[in-house]
Amino acid sequence: MAAATASGLQLARAALCSSPSASAPITVRSGVCNLAPIISFASSRGIHRQSSPFLHSTLQLSRTIKTETVKLSRGPTEIRAVANDNGAPSGLSIDLRGKRAFIAGIADDNGYGWAIAKSLAAAGAEILVGTWVPALNIFETSLKRGKFDESRVLPNGSMMEISKIYPLDAIYDTLEDVPEDVKTNKRYAGASNWTVQEVAESVKQDFGSIDILVHSLANGPEVGKPLLETSRKGYLAAVSASSYSFVSLLKHFIPIMNPGGSTISLTYIASERIIPGYGGGMSSAKAALESDTRVLAFEAGRRYNIRVNTISAGPLRSRAARAIGFIDTIIEYSMANAPLQKDLLADEIGNAAAFLASPLASAITGTVAYVDNGLHAMGVGVDSPAFSELAMPQAEKRKTPA
Repeated sequence: MAAATASGLQLARAALCSSPSASAPITVRSGVCNLAPIISFASSRGIHRQSSPFLHSTLQLSRTIKTETVKLSRGPTEIRAVANDNGAPSGLSIDLRGKRAFIAGIADDNGYGWAIAKSLAAAGAEILVGTWVPALNIFETSLKRGKFDESRVLPNGSMMEISKIYPLDAIYDTLEDVPEDVKTNKRYAGASNWTVQEVAESVKQDFGSIDILVHSLANGPEVGKPLLETSRKGYLAAVSASSYSFVSLLKHFIPIMNPGGSTISLTYIASERIIPGYGGGMSSAKAALESDTRVLAFEAGRRYNIRVNTISAGPLRSRAARAIGFIDTIIEYSMANAPLQKDLLADEIGNAAAFLASPLASAITGTVAYVDNGLHAMGVGVDSPAFSELAMPQAEKRKTPA
């Protein structure tokens, strides 16, 4: 079956390199099909890259397929597509060129929001950012002074560019929702159009539309308190900032999202497991976020052809996480008990987000994607003294080939 599949893929690629008309021979340059005749043929019949999956795939394949000379019956061109040196068909990659992403919740260069922005940019997406108003000045100043230059470097050596940074406070939907004491607060002085509705309108005015929406926002003013000691105000504030803000962002940005777009939020295992110390209603907010993900996937998918997913990310020593106070303990616990005993990198969450935002995940929606070295799958902590006499799987020591 595998051999038959490989042959079919090679034949399909060979077909792409056969001329659509005898009068338009296809040539080979540097071992790659010259597909200009196919493009010209498609254009003459009103077929465009944006509207034709065939033409888009053809363009992608032209960048990766090697060729060899054979005799074709249709004209003088002698060409055939073959597999890569390792025998596997090529061409599968995350390509977000021509896509535009809005990431809400970036205020520095060491959180998951920043990592997601980098991965999306590395895949070719244009990056827009929404930053909490009181942190906006510091973030923009640090960016201009080059403090983030080292962390802006992409895998190809270029620098991630941010097309525009918008002031944003996602706990306010419209200007009418903002209390007077916030409007006059000096931390908001000089900023305007920063409610969710206003930011969506500004993005529409500046860029017209987006394809990807990322929610990287969470805040619980009483996160250090046990749930039994959390006030109603603190509980509702956590839910407002950490979960309803996603509903609001999607509600106001959907009118400017292109069909087939993708939205992604960030959740945490405390939504379904007890994490002592993660209080103040934050566990409840994450549970609400995951439930909303499923409902929004149905509503946004049926009405707008928009996908909605959330990533349950493992612990990261970010500035926001350090504010909780015991992030190092959580990281140590994860290292000791997760199936994969390695550091969890922010880039791994970023890459997962890029996949979920890409056409490769076109049938994935309403899901919680766990990116936590597998910790979510564990029912017990194997570092407990109770398991001290139980044989645990250990990493094999393999000899390095000479």
